[in-house]
Amino acid sequence: MRYLTLVCSALLCTATYAATQVSVFIGEPRVSIGINLPVYPEFVRVPGYPVYYAPRVSSNVFFYDGLYWAFYDDQWYASTWYNGPWGVVAPEVVPVYVLRVPVRYYRAPPAYFSAWAVDAAPRWDVHWGATWAQQRAGWDSWNRSSVPAPAPLPVYQRQYSASRYPSVQQQLVLQSQQYRYQPRETVVRQYYSQQVVQTSRAAAQQRSAAAQSASAHAPGQLKREQGAESAKQFAPGQLKKQQDAQSAREFAPGHVKKQQVAQSTPTVVAPAPQAERRAAPPSAKHPGKGNRVRDGEIEVDNPGQGQGQGQGQGHGQGQGHGKGHGKD
Repeated sequence: MRYLTLVCSALLCTATYAATQVSVFIGEPRVSIGINLPVYPEFVRVPGYPVYYAPRVSSNVFFYDGLYWAFYDDQWYASTWYNGPWGVVAPEVVPVYVLRVPVRYYRAPPAYFSAWAVDAAPRWDVHWGATWAQQRAGWDSWNRSSVPAPAPLPVYQRQYSASRYPSVQQQLVLQSQQYRYQPRETVVRQYYSQQVVQTSRAAAQQRSAAAQSASAHAPGQLKREQGAESAKQFAPGQLKKQQDAQSAREFAPGHVKKQQVAQSTPTVVAPAPQAERRAAPPSAKHPGKGNRVRDGEIEVDNPGQGQGQGQGQGHGQGQGHGKGHGKD
């Protein structure tokens, strides 16, 4: 709810700026500049100003109205966290109290600062020209007795350094939970609201990607994919192709030749066991003439002669036996 109110206020202020024809240029907080602060720096208040500076940092880093301000390479940047990422801020909208900080509190002043008094603000009107001076008339004049109170430092960020430094999305969550300050400056409120919108958009994209990934790997989706694969494999055309391929393999010249060779190969019968040889017919036990017995088997030299003699002898013996029986 707090951020919704902030967004609405920022939009209203943007419309007010547009009505007065003052351009508000503030970049997305995605810029990495040549300022690297591995740990939360020490901040000291500039005497008589609602601004803090970092005396032990070799960069021009300040804190004012809930934002960190950095002047680097002749450009102003702002961030809600001490080490960025930074958003580019146009000179036309930099808060006047930041512009009024005396030269002596710049830890890395540019070369052209050397021509100006150290106890006075930089001559921005000279540096940025007459057009800027007309837009920011009165920037270097103010009632020193009515200086606003400085915003509290977000010291909770001390525990987030090096590898624990949060991402942009995490920064917004942590800030909403641990920093309750409401900024005064229009440009700061706009910066806050822009960061909320950008972070919400990024979070929505992440949720959409996660939902698509979950949908792709859901059980129902997997079953549909398996069903589609099965239908593809057993479709009429695919099945016919598989049958034709199988038929072609079976009737291939090499395959047919192998089958013919296998069919024409004689079947080899193993010798009968010794028990079966002992149970051979009587004719095998008494071989005929011309036969030889070796290792219990009959070898036939002249099969025709042996068969004739055996049949003749058997037939004669049978007839003699019948005659004797009749006489008795």
